[in-house]
Amino acid sequence: MIRPGPTITFLLLLLLAPAPVTAQGLCAVDAFGREVCLSEPADRIVSLSPGATELVYSAGAGDQLVGAGAWSDYPPEARDLPRVGDSNRVDLEAILTLEPDLVIGWTDGNSRAQLDRLAELGVPVFWLAPRTFDDIAAAVETLGLLTGHQALAEQRAGEFLADIRAIESQYDAARPVRVFYQVWDQPLMTVNDDELISKAIQLCGGTNVFGDLPRLVPRISVETLLTMDPEVIVTAGRGDSDQGWLQRWRDYPSLTAVANDNLFLVSPDLLQRATFRMLDGTRELCDLLEQARARL
Repeated sequence: MIRPGPTITFLLLLLLAPAPVTAQGLCAVDAFGREVCLSEPADRIVSLSPGATELVYSAGAGDQLVGAGAWSDYPPEARDLPRVGDSNRVDLEAILTLEPDLVIGWTDGNSRAQLDRLAELGVPVFWLAPRTFDDIAAAVETLGLLTGHQALAEQRAGEFLADIRAIESQYDAARPVRVFYQVWDQPLMTVNDDELISKAIQLCGGTNVFGDLPRLVPRISVETLLTMDPEVIVTAGRGDSDQGWLQRWRDYPSLTAVANDNLFLVSPDLLQRATFRMLDGTRELCDLLEQARARL
């Protein structure tokens, strides 16, 4: 086990001291409903998930990132950032060594206990959990506020939402198609209507056949899927263009989706990360659902 050296010990003592607060501090409420205030825009940022990293760049603060969680690979320059752990566990010592004045966490991946410990040590922690397209825009605007890029972030967020509204208008009267989105193979997993992927399906005029299930990412059985008989099956697979997950469904030729060859592979980073790139992922999905409508 690595033991803290003199530099780390001194840093911990500094972090335990009260942080300065000004009357005109920058304050925002995070996904856990906690108000996070900074005395000045954050200049040294650590993001702990790929989605958080992308959103920091979208807010105009990419140059202020000093560390990131594993799999932070977009934009390309994010690949060169020092790594501070993954969704299972972050390296608190590595984070403290980077001397951040803001850490961005993701509620669906990072350990709350670990990040609460950072907050106890005086490091401001801001949690994100975008569940809608409006949430994505709001997250970018908030990160822009906390990092000194408010005007740019608001401009980019507004453009993103305008493009989303345009898609919504384009497919508002489209023929509904019943969609199964496969998140994983074994166990077989999907999403409900609270998940952002399902909202993209709805935006394209689709209906998530498992949207009413109570869990965000529910497990289902093959028998249940056969009963629901979706008209379209969509998956990102393992993210390597592997068609294996789709091929298994061809063993069930009575499925409407199989009978009409409506089995589609999508780009995982575009549709499974709650970032501005969901705009491109949604457009891709809408194009696929249009192909499916033509075959029904």
